[in-house]
Amino acid sequence: MHPVPDAPRAAPAFFQQPASSVSAFHRQQRWQSMHEKAYAAQCAAEDKRCAAIPHRRSGKLPLFALALGSFAIGTSEFASMGILQLFSANLHLGLSSATNAIAAYAAGVVIGAPTITLAAARMNRRRLLLGLMGLFVVGNLLSSLAMNLGMLAAARFVSGLPQGAYFGAGAVVASYVVGPGRSGKAFSLVMTGLTVATIVGSPLATFLGQTTGWRVTYAIVAGVGAAALLALLLFVPRTRDLSGSSLVKEVGALRKPAVWTIMGVAALGVASIFAVYSFIGPYVTDAAGLDLGVVPIALALFGIGMTAGNLYGGRIADRHPSLGLVGGFGTALVLLVLLALYGAQPWVLFVTLVGIGAAMMTAIPTIQVRLTDLAPESPTLMGAMNLASLNVANAINAWAGGAVIGAGFGTLSSAWAGFLLTLAGLLLFFSTTRVTRTAQQPLTPQPGSRG
Repeated sequence: MHPVPDAPRAAPAFFQQPASSVSAFHRQQRWQSMHEKAYAAQCAAEDKRCAAIPHRRSGKLPLFALALGSFAIGTSEFASMGILQLFSANLHLGLSSATNAIAAYAAGVVIGAPTITLAAARMNRRRLLLGLMGLFVVGNLLSSLAMNLGMLAAARFVSGLPQGAYFGAGAVVASYVVGPGRSGKAFSLVMTGLTVATIVGSPLATFLGQTTGWRVTYAIVAGVGAAALLALLLFVPRTRDLSGSSLVKEVGALRKPAVWTIMGVAALGVASIFAVYSFIGPYVTDAAGLDLGVVPIALALFGIGMTAGNLYGGRIADRHPSLGLVGGFGTALVLLVLLALYGAQPWVLFVTLVGIGAAMMTAIPTIQVRLTDLAPESPTLMGAMNLASLNVANAINAWAGGAVIGAGFGTLSSAWAGFLLTLAGLLLFFSTTRVTRTAQQPLTPQPGSRG
Protein backbone atom coordinates (compact mmCIF):
# COMPACT_ATOMS: atom_id res chain seq x y z
CA MET A 1 0.00 0.00 0.00
CA HIS A 2 1.15 3.49 -0.73
CA PRO A 3 1.74 5.65 2.29
CA VAL A 4 -1.09 8.05 3.01
CA PRO A 5 0.10 11.65 3.15
CA ASP A 6 -0.59 13.74 6.18
CA ALA A 7 -4.03 15.31 6.07
CA PRO A 8 -5.29 18.42 7.78
CA ARG A 9 -7.24 18.05 10.96
CA ALA A 10 -10.94 17.31 10.55
CA ALA A 11 -13.03 20.42 10.18
CA PRO A 12 -16.69 21.27 9.93
CA ALA A 13 -18.18 20.73 6.48
CA PHE A 14 -18.19 24.40 5.64
CA PHE A 15 -14.43 24.64 6.22
CA GLN A 16 -13.78 21.71 3.88
CA GLN A 17 -14.20 24.07 0.94
CA PRO A 18 -11.15 25.56 -0.77
CA ALA A 19 -9.36 28.43 0.96
CA SER A 20 -11.23 31.72 0.83
CA SER A 21 -14.37 29.91 -0.37
CA VAL A 22 -16.62 32.39 1.36
CA SER A 23 -15.07 35.30 -0.53
CA ALA A 24 -15.14 33.27 -3.76
CA PHE A 25 -18.82 32.67 -3.26
CA HIS A 26 -19.39 36.39 -2.76
CA ARG A 27 -17.45 37.18 -5.93
CA GLN A 28 -19.79 34.89 -7.88
CA GLN A 29 -22.76 36.84 -6.52
CA ARG A 30 -21.58 40.45 -6.85
CA TRP A 31 -24.99 41.85 -7.58
CA GLN A 32 -26.54 40.71 -4.33
CA SER A 33 -28.73 42.87 -2.12
CA MET A 34 -27.86 43.48 1.51
CA HIS A 35 -30.05 40.56 2.59
CA GLU A 36 -28.54 38.25 -0.01
CA LYS A 37 -25.07 39.17 1.29
CA ALA A 38 -26.26 38.43 4.81
CA TYR A 39 -27.23 34.89 3.85
CA ALA A 40 -24.62 34.19 1.16
CA ALA A 41 -22.51 32.07 3.51
CA GLN A 42 -25.54 30.04 4.51
CA CYS A 43 -26.39 29.38 0.85
CA ALA A 44 -22.80 28.20 0.29
CA ALA A 45 -23.10 25.86 3.28
CA GLU A 46 -26.48 24.60 2.04
CA ASP A 47 -24.88 23.76 -1.32
CA LYS A 48 -22.70 21.19 0.40
CA ARG A 49 -25.58 19.75 2.42
CA CYS A 50 -27.91 19.50 -0.58
CA ALA A 51 -25.23 17.75 -2.62
CA ALA A 52 -25.76 14.69 -0.42
CA ILE A 53 -29.54 14.58 -1.08
CA PRO A 54 -30.26 12.27 -4.03
CA HIS A 55 -33.82 13.43 -4.74
CA ARG A 56 -35.19 16.96 -4.69
CA ARG A 57 -38.14 18.79 -6.13
CA SER A 58 -37.21 21.57 -8.51
CA GLY A 59 -39.48 24.31 -9.74
CA LYS A 60 -40.18 28.01 -9.68
CA LEU A 61 -43.33 27.91 -7.58
CA PRO A 62 -41.55 27.40 -4.22
CA LEU A 63 -39.26 30.34 -5.06
CA PHE A 64 -42.29 32.44 -6.00
CA ALA A 65 -43.91 31.61 -2.67
CA LEU A 66 -40.77 32.63 -0.79
CA ALA A 67 -40.45 35.83 -2.82
CA LEU A 68 -44.08 36.74 -2.12
CA GLY A 69 -43.36 36.37 1.58
CA SER A 70 -40.28 38.59 1.38
CA PHE A 71 -42.32 41.18 -0.54
CA ALA A 72 -44.95 41.20 2.21
CA ILE A 73 -42.32 41.53 4.93
CA GLY A 74 -40.49 44.34 3.15
CA THR A 75 -43.71 46.23 2.44
CA SER A 76 -44.80 45.94 6.07
CA GLU A 77 -41.49 47.27 7.38
CA PHE A 78 -41.15 50.26 5.07
CA ALA A 79 -44.85 51.16 4.70
CA SER A 80 -45.02 52.09 8.39
CA MET A 81 -42.63 54.93 7.68
CA GLY A 82 -44.72 56.12 4.74
CA ILE A 83 -47.92 56.29 6.79
CA LEU A 84 -46.29 57.68 9.94
CA GLN A 85 -48.16 60.98 9.64
CA LEU A 86 -51.46 59.22 9.06
CA PHE A 87 -51.57 57.02 12.15
CA SER A 88 -49.96 59.71 14.33
CA ALA A 89 -52.80 62.11 13.44
CA ASN A 90 -55.52 59.48 13.75
CA LEU A 91 -54.31 58.30 17.16
CA HIS A 92 -53.68 61.89 18.33
CA LEU A 93 -49.93 61.38 18.73
CA GLY A 94 -47.03 63.71 18.26
CA LEU A 95 -44.63 62.72 15.49
CA SER A 96 -41.90 61.89 18.02
CA SER A 97 -44.25 59.58 19.96
CA ALA A 98 -45.54 57.87 16.83
CA THR A 99 -42.02 56.74 15.91
CA ASN A 100 -42.23 54.31 18.84
CA ALA A 101 -44.35 52.08 16.63
CA ILE A 102 -41.48 51.91 14.11
CA ALA A 103 -39.01 51.26 16.92
CA ALA A 104 -41.25 48.45 18.20
CA TYR A 105 -41.11 46.67 14.83
CA ALA A 106 -37.33 47.00 14.80
CA ALA A 107 -37.18 45.63 18.35
CA GLY A 108 -39.21 42.63 17.21
CA VAL A 109 -36.68 41.90 14.47
CA VAL A 110 -33.73 42.38 16.84
CA ILE A 111 -35.18 39.97 19.41
CA GLY A 112 -36.84 37.53 17.04
CA ALA A 113 -33.99 37.06 14.54
CA PRO A 114 -31.52 35.29 16.85
CA THR A 115 -34.06 33.93 19.36
CA ILE A 116 -36.35 32.18 16.88
CA THR A 117 -33.39 31.04 14.76
CA LEU A 118 -31.87 29.29 17.77
CA ALA A 119 -35.11 28.03 19.33
CA ALA A 120 -36.35 26.55 16.05
CA ALA A 121 -33.00 25.09 14.99
CA ARG A 122 -34.31 21.53 14.76
CA MET A 123 -37.71 22.37 13.28
CA ASN A 124 -38.53 21.40 9.70
CA ARG A 125 -38.00 24.50 7.56
CA ARG A 126 -41.36 24.15 5.81
CA ARG A 127 -43.23 24.05 9.10
CA LEU A 128 -41.15 26.94 10.40
CA LEU A 129 -41.92 29.10 7.36
CA LEU A 130 -45.64 28.46 7.75
CA GLY A 131 -45.54 29.37 11.43
CA LEU A 132 -43.52 32.52 10.80
CA MET A 133 -45.80 33.76 8.02
CA GLY A 134 -48.84 33.01 10.16
CA LEU A 135 -47.37 35.12 12.96
CA PHE A 136 -46.66 37.89 10.45
CA VAL A 137 -50.29 37.90 9.28
CA VAL A 138 -51.57 38.07 12.87
CA GLY A 139 -49.23 40.97 13.69
CA ASN A 140 -50.39 43.04 10.72
CA LEU A 141 -54.07 42.31 11.36
CA LEU A 142 -53.60 43.48 14.94
CA SER A 143 -51.84 46.59 13.59
CA SER A 144 -54.89 47.45 11.51
CA LEU A 145 -57.12 47.18 14.60
CA ALA A 146 -54.94 49.12 17.05
CA MET A 147 -56.78 51.86 18.94
CA ASN A 148 -53.84 53.48 20.69
CA LEU A 149 -50.04 53.66 20.61
CA GLY A 150 -49.60 50.79 23.06
CA MET A 151 -51.68 48.41 20.98
CA LEU A 152 -50.01 49.52 17.75
CA ALA A 153 -46.51 49.16 19.19
CA ALA A 154 -47.31 45.67 20.49
CA ALA A 155 -48.73 44.65 17.12
CA ARG A 156 -45.73 46.02 15.24
CA PHE A 157 -43.41 44.14 17.62
CA VAL A 158 -45.22 40.89 16.79
CA SER A 159 -45.02 41.71 13.06
CA GLY A 160 -41.24 42.10 13.27
CA LEU A 161 -40.50 38.87 15.14
CA PRO A 162 -40.55 36.52 12.09
CA GLN A 163 -38.34 38.55 9.74
CA GLY A 164 -34.82 37.25 10.43
CA ALA A 165 -35.79 33.61 10.85
CA TYR A 166 -37.91 33.73 7.68
CA PHE A 167 -34.93 34.66 5.53
CA GLY A 168 -32.75 32.03 7.20
CA ALA A 169 -35.32 29.29 6.59
CA GLY A 170 -35.91 30.64 3.09
CA ALA A 171 -32.24 30.16 2.24
CA VAL A 172 -32.52 26.49 3.21
CA VAL A 173 -35.64 25.89 1.11
CA ALA A 174 -34.30 27.81 -1.89
CA SER A 175 -31.11 25.75 -1.80
CA TYR A 176 -33.07 22.51 -1.60
CA VAL A 177 -35.47 23.13 -4.47
CA VAL A 178 -32.78 24.10 -7.00
CA GLY A 179 -30.03 21.72 -5.86
CA PRO A 180 -26.34 22.40 -5.17
CA GLY A 181 -24.42 25.00 -7.12
CA ARG A 182 -27.35 27.34 -7.68
CA SER A 183 -28.49 28.29 -4.19
CA GLY A 184 -27.10 31.81 -4.34
CA LYS A 185 -28.95 32.58 -7.56
CA ALA A 186 -32.13 31.00 -6.20
CA PHE A 187 -31.99 33.04 -3.01
CA SER A 188 -31.39 36.22 -5.01
CA LEU A 189 -34.72 35.54 -6.75
CA VAL A 190 -36.36 35.15 -3.36
CA MET A 191 -34.95 38.46 -2.17
CA THR A 192 -36.24 40.22 -5.27
CA GLY A 193 -39.42 40.56 -3.23
CA LEU A 194 -37.65 42.98 -0.89
CA THR A 195 -36.32 45.08 -3.76
CA VAL A 196 -39.80 45.33 -5.26
CA ALA A 197 -41.13 46.26 -1.82
CA THR A 198 -38.88 49.33 -1.55
CA ILE A 199 -39.63 50.59 -5.06
CA VAL A 200 -43.29 49.56 -5.48
CA GLY A 201 -44.71 47.95 -2.33
CA SER A 202 -44.06 50.72 0.17
CA PRO A 203 -45.06 53.63 -2.12
CA LEU A 204 -48.22 51.80 -3.19
CA ALA A 205 -49.11 50.93 0.40
CA THR A 206 -48.56 54.57 1.38
CA PHE A 207 -50.82 55.75 -1.45
CA LEU A 208 -53.54 53.32 -0.37
CA GLY A 209 -53.17 54.54 3.19
CA GLN A 210 -53.61 58.14 2.06
CA THR A 211 -56.73 57.35 0.02
CA THR A 212 -58.43 54.69 2.15
CA GLY A 213 -56.89 55.02 5.64
CA TRP A 214 -53.76 53.73 7.34
CA ARG A 215 -55.61 50.73 8.80
CA VAL A 216 -56.34 49.50 5.28
CA THR A 217 -52.60 49.55 4.57
CA TYR A 218 -51.91 47.02 7.32
CA ALA A 219 -54.97 44.96 6.37
CA ILE A 220 -53.76 44.71 2.78
CA VAL A 221 -50.26 43.75 3.92
CA ALA A 222 -51.85 41.03 6.07
CA GLY A 223 -53.75 39.88 2.97
CA VAL A 224 -50.52 39.64 0.97
CA GLY A 225 -49.02 37.70 3.87
CA ALA A 226 -52.00 35.34 3.85
CA ALA A 227 -51.51 34.78 0.11
CA ALA A 228 -47.84 34.01 0.77
CA LEU A 229 -48.85 31.61 3.55
CA LEU A 230 -51.15 29.75 1.16
CA ALA A 231 -48.45 29.64 -1.53
CA LEU A 232 -45.92 28.25 0.96
CA LEU A 233 -48.43 25.63 2.07
CA LEU A 234 -49.10 24.54 -1.52
CA PHE A 235 -45.69 24.81 -3.15
CA VAL A 236 -42.95 24.17 -0.57
CA PRO A 237 -42.30 20.41 -0.64
CA ARG A 238 -43.18 18.35 2.40
CA THR A 239 -40.00 16.38 3.08
CA ARG A 240 -37.69 15.35 5.88
CA ASP A 241 -34.80 16.72 3.85
CA LEU A 242 -35.83 20.16 5.13
CA SER A 243 -35.39 19.14 8.76
CA GLY A 244 -33.38 21.46 10.96
CA SER A 245 -30.08 20.80 12.68
CA SER A 246 -28.18 21.80 15.79
CA LEU A 247 -26.82 25.33 16.09
CA VAL A 248 -24.31 24.57 18.84
CA LYS A 249 -21.37 25.43 16.57
CA GLU A 250 -23.04 28.58 15.35
CA VAL A 251 -23.45 30.04 18.83
CA GLY A 252 -19.66 30.03 19.22
CA ALA A 253 -19.46 33.00 16.83
CA LEU A 254 -21.03 35.21 19.48
CA ARG A 255 -17.85 34.86 21.54
CA LYS A 256 -15.85 36.79 18.92
CA PRO A 257 -15.41 40.49 19.83
CA ALA A 258 -14.88 41.43 16.17
CA VAL A 259 -18.36 40.17 15.31
CA TRP A 260 -19.93 42.49 17.87
CA THR A 261 -17.75 45.35 16.65
CA ILE A 262 -18.97 45.07 13.06
CA MET A 263 -22.53 44.81 14.34
CA GLY A 264 -21.92 48.04 16.24
CA VAL A 265 -20.68 49.71 13.05
CA ALA A 266 -23.86 48.62 11.28
CA ALA A 267 -26.16 49.66 14.14
CA LEU A 268 -24.67 53.16 14.31
CA GLY A 269 -23.69 53.82 10.73
CA VAL A 270 -26.83 52.60 8.99
CA ALA A 271 -29.12 54.55 11.34
CA SER A 272 -29.11 57.53 8.98
CA ILE A 273 -30.90 55.61 6.24
CA PHE A 274 -33.82 55.14 8.60
CA ALA A 275 -33.44 58.66 10.00
CA VAL A 276 -34.31 59.86 6.50
CA TYR A 277 -36.74 57.17 5.31
CA SER A 278 -38.89 57.35 8.43
CA PHE A 279 -39.52 61.06 7.96
CA ILE A 280 -39.89 61.32 4.19
CA GLY A 281 -43.58 62.16 4.64
CA PRO A 282 -42.91 65.15 6.94
CA TYR A 283 -39.98 66.22 4.73
CA VAL A 284 -42.28 66.42 1.72
CA THR A 285 -45.30 68.06 3.32
CA ASP A 286 -43.93 70.09 6.24
CA ALA A 287 -40.43 71.05 5.12
CA ALA A 288 -40.86 71.35 1.34
CA GLY A 289 -44.54 72.32 1.47
CA LEU A 290 -45.58 69.81 -1.21
CA ASP A 291 -48.84 67.90 -1.51
CA LEU A 292 -49.33 64.66 0.43
CA GLY A 293 -49.67 62.82 -2.86
CA VAL A 294 -45.97 63.45 -3.57
CA VAL A 295 -44.92 61.25 -0.63
CA PRO A 296 -45.23 57.91 -2.54
CA ILE A 297 -43.11 59.39 -5.34
CA ALA A 298 -40.43 60.43 -2.84
CA LEU A 299 -40.50 56.96 -1.28
CA ALA A 300 -40.08 55.35 -4.71
CA LEU A 301 -37.11 57.63 -5.48
CA PHE A 302 -35.46 56.60 -2.23
CA GLY A 303 -36.14 52.95 -3.07
CA ILE A 304 -34.53 53.36 -6.49
CA GLY A 305 -31.47 54.88 -4.84
CA MET A 306 -31.32 52.00 -2.35
CA THR A 307 -31.53 49.43 -5.14
CA ALA A 308 -28.79 51.11 -7.17
CA GLY A 309 -26.56 51.36 -4.11
CA ASN A 310 -27.14 47.69 -3.32
CA LEU A 311 -26.07 46.63 -6.78
CA TYR A 312 -22.92 48.75 -6.78
CA GLY A 313 -22.05 47.94 -3.18
CA GLY A 314 -22.41 44.22 -3.80
CA ARG A 315 -20.03 44.46 -6.73
CA ILE A 316 -17.21 46.22 -4.88
CA ALA A 317 -17.57 44.59 -1.45
CA ASP A 318 -15.21 41.72 -2.29
CA ARG A 319 -12.76 43.73 -4.38
CA HIS A 320 -12.15 46.44 -1.78
CA PRO A 321 -12.33 45.57 1.92
CA SER A 322 -13.25 49.10 3.05
CA LEU A 323 -14.07 51.24 0.00
CA GLY A 324 -17.78 50.54 -0.06
CA LEU A 325 -18.25 51.35 3.61
CA VAL A 326 -15.96 54.37 3.83
CA GLY A 327 -17.14 55.82 0.52
CA GLY A 328 -20.79 55.09 1.28
CA PHE A 329 -20.77 56.50 4.79
CA GLY A 330 -18.65 59.49 3.73
CA THR A 331 -20.91 60.39 0.81
CA ALA A 332 -23.99 59.99 2.99
CA LEU A 333 -22.53 62.42 5.56
CA VAL A 334 -22.16 65.13 2.92
CA LEU A 335 -25.66 64.56 1.58
CA LEU A 336 -27.17 64.56 5.08
CA VAL A 337 -25.72 68.03 5.67
CA LEU A 338 -27.22 69.25 2.39
CA LEU A 339 -30.56 67.73 3.31
CA ALA A 340 -30.56 69.29 6.78
CA LEU A 341 -29.64 72.77 5.47
CA TYR A 342 -31.45 72.96 2.13
CA GLY A 343 -34.01 70.14 2.14
CA ALA A 344 -36.88 72.63 2.07
CA GLN A 345 -36.06 73.13 -1.62
CA PRO A 346 -37.90 70.34 -3.49
CA TRP A 347 -35.10 69.66 -5.99
CA VAL A 348 -32.53 69.39 -3.20
CA LEU A 349 -34.87 67.11 -1.27
CA PHE A 350 -35.38 64.70 -4.16
CA VAL A 351 -31.70 64.61 -5.18
CA THR A 352 -30.52 63.97 -1.62
CA LEU A 353 -33.15 61.28 -1.07
CA VAL A 354 -31.88 59.31 -4.05
CA GLY A 355 -28.26 59.98 -3.11
CA ILE A 356 -28.55 59.04 0.57
CA GLY A 357 -30.39 55.82 -0.28
CA ALA A 358 -27.69 54.89 -2.80
CA ALA A 359 -24.74 55.90 -0.59
CA MET A 360 -25.88 54.06 2.51
CA MET A 361 -26.80 50.90 0.64
CA THR A 362 -23.39 50.92 -1.05
CA ALA A 363 -21.88 50.50 2.42
CA ILE A 364 -24.08 47.67 3.66
CA PRO A 365 -22.78 44.77 1.51
CA THR A 366 -19.28 45.46 2.87
CA ILE A 367 -20.66 45.04 6.38
CA GLN A 368 -22.33 41.78 5.38
CA VAL A 369 -19.17 40.36 3.81
CA ARG A 370 -17.03 41.27 6.82
CA LEU A 371 -19.46 39.79 9.29
CA THR A 372 -19.92 36.48 7.48
CA ASP A 373 -16.19 36.21 6.78
CA LEU A 374 -15.49 36.66 10.49
CA ALA A 375 -17.72 33.71 11.38
CA PRO A 376 -18.17 31.41 8.36
CA GLU A 377 -18.89 28.50 10.70
CA SER A 378 -22.10 30.27 11.77
CA PRO A 379 -23.87 31.15 8.52
CA THR A 380 -27.48 30.92 9.72
CA LEU A 381 -26.98 32.81 12.95
CA MET A 382 -24.82 35.46 11.28
CA GLY A 383 -27.55 36.09 8.74
CA ALA A 384 -30.01 36.60 11.56
CA MET A 385 -27.61 38.83 13.49
CA ASN A 386 -27.00 40.90 10.35
CA LEU A 387 -30.68 41.75 10.18
CA ALA A 388 -30.79 42.31 13.91
CA SER A 389 -27.98 44.89 13.76
CA LEU A 390 -29.67 46.73 10.87
CA ASN A 391 -32.89 46.91 12.85
CA VAL A 392 -31.01 48.18 15.89
CA ALA A 393 -30.14 51.03 13.53
CA ASN A 394 -33.84 51.41 12.78
CA ALA A 395 -34.72 51.54 16.48
CA ILE A 396 -31.93 54.04 17.24
CA ASN A 397 -33.11 56.24 14.42
CA ALA A 398 -36.71 56.18 15.61
CA TRP A 399 -35.58 57.34 19.02
CA ALA A 400 -33.00 59.90 17.89
CA GLY A 401 -34.99 61.36 14.99
CA GLY A 402 -38.15 61.58 17.05
CA ALA A 403 -36.27 63.15 19.95
CA VAL A 404 -34.75 66.01 17.97
CA ILE A 405 -38.03 66.75 16.18
CA GLY A 406 -39.93 66.58 19.46
CA ALA A 407 -37.44 68.99 21.01
CA GLY A 408 -38.49 71.61 18.46
CA PHE A 409 -35.47 71.62 16.14
CA GLY A 410 -37.63 71.21 13.05
CA THR A 411 -38.57 68.39 10.69
CA LEU A 412 -35.25 68.32 8.86
CA SER A 413 -33.34 67.98 12.14
CA SER A 414 -33.69 64.20 11.95
CA ALA A 415 -31.03 64.40 9.21
CA TRP A 416 -28.61 65.85 11.79
CA ALA A 417 -29.39 62.93 14.11
CA GLY A 418 -28.57 60.56 11.25
CA PHE A 419 -25.38 62.48 10.52
CA LEU A 420 -24.09 62.09 14.08
CA LEU A 421 -24.95 58.38 14.20
CA THR A 422 -23.32 57.61 10.85
CA LEU A 423 -20.23 59.61 11.84
CA ALA A 424 -20.01 57.56 15.04
CA GLY A 425 -20.26 54.35 13.03
CA LEU A 426 -17.53 55.47 10.63
CA LEU A 427 -15.22 56.42 13.49
CA LEU A 428 -15.85 53.08 15.18
CA PHE A 429 -14.97 51.33 11.92
CA PHE A 430 -11.72 53.27 11.59
CA SER A 431 -10.75 52.59 15.20
CA THR A 432 -11.27 48.84 14.93
CA THR A 433 -10.20 48.06 11.37
CA ARG A 434 -6.94 46.55 12.62
CA VAL A 435 -8.84 44.30 15.02
CA THR A 436 -11.18 42.94 12.36
CA ARG A 437 -8.32 42.45 9.90
CA THR A 438 -6.44 40.41 12.49
CA ALA A 439 -9.53 38.32 13.17
CA GLN A 440 -9.93 37.58 9.46
CA GLN A 441 -6.37 36.36 8.87
CA PRO A 442 -6.91 32.76 10.05
CA LEU A 443 -9.59 32.33 7.36
CA THR A 444 -6.89 32.24 4.66
CA PRO A 445 -4.36 29.58 5.60
CA GLN A 446 -0.78 30.21 4.61
CA PRO A 447 0.95 27.77 2.26
CA GLY A 448 2.08 24.70 4.14
CA SER A 449 -0.24 25.27 7.08
CA ARG A 450 -2.12 22.37 8.63
CA GLY A 451 -5.79 23.55 8.80
